[in-house]
Amino acid sequence: MPRAEFSRAAAWRICKRAGAERVSHAAARRLAEILEQVGLKIAKEALDYAQHAGRKTVKEEDIVIAAKKLVGLP
Repeated sequence: MPRAEFSRAAAWRICKRAGAERVSHAAARRLAEILEQVGLKIAKEALDYAQHAGRKTVKEEDIVIAAKKLVGLP
């Protein structure tokens, strides 16, 4: 199984920033896994936008558009 790109520590910090007093190892691990899956979907969608525009380079605007479409970010 490939090593996760998103660390459990980063997921733990996100939970803490959201206001959690305590975060279990399992919760942080699961959040990291989910965030990685969502990030991969956004990256793939952004790649589609870049390719549609005739570019090999994924730009910030591709990521923003993909995130808005897939996650509903502002």
